[in-house]
Amino acid sequence: MITRKPGMALLAVSLLLTGCGGGASAAPDRETVTAQAGAPNTPAPKISVETAPRQLPGLGPKTWAKVPSDARQAVVVTGRGKNSSRSTVVLYERAADGWHAGASWPAHNALKGWTDDHRIGDLRSPIGVYTLTDAGGLLDDPGTKLPYDRSTGFTLSGTGFEGEPLAGSFDYVIAIDYNRKPGTTPLDWTRPLGASRGGGIWLHVDHDGPTQGCVSIDKEHMKELLLALDPRLNPVVVMGDSASLAR
Repeated sequence: MITRKPGMALLAVSLLLTGCGGGASAAPDRETVTAQAGAPNTPAPKISVETAPRQLPGLGPKTWAKVPSDARQAVVVTGRGKNSSRSTVVLYERAADGWHAGASWPAHNALKGWTDDHRIGDLRSPIGVYTLTDAGGLLDDPGTKLPYDRSTGFTLSGTGFEGEPLAGSFDYVIAIDYNRKPGTTPLDWTRPLGASRGGGIWLHVDHDGPTQGCVSIDKEHMKELLLALDPRLNPVVVMGDSASLAR
């Protein structure tokens, strides 16, 4: 387990200014066993054996092509619509026979929905496939295999878009590697695409309302996700509205 030094509280304010603060799906492979016609014994019944899908369900060719071939874990965030702040999160793990889905969790995304050209302050979550390399939070490390930065820099107060309290939203966070430097604390300010492209896009604890750009799930589900993700499996997040993901 790697534990980083605490980050600076000033960076939490910066994060609030920049980020948080379908179609065809793959058909499962089939194996069919059929008795030959005219066999001397009673013909065996036709058996169809379902196996796990070789491709993540709900993804079209354009999105699927962006999923790294070595990724064995994928957090799929599927938005209800391009302009909706509601979505669903499922963690998939790939085995020899294909991708296996875990539990389905309700989630929030940005207030105005999704975009494939995220800009600072647009109140939309970025569509895409991004690696998941770093975690942190206001609370102690729950036992994740990801590098974890426990810091008071994750302190948050105030209210959200629907008047809900924001306190505790950053108890646990997983940095989404959109416009950030992987391998650093989620509080790191580096923006490779420039400040205008936003940043500070995280998976974090849900505060029962839309976010500025992040994806949020229930606190217990965040803890489950932190315990499940393994950097040896090269985890990624695949995120966007269902129609966009199906392209």
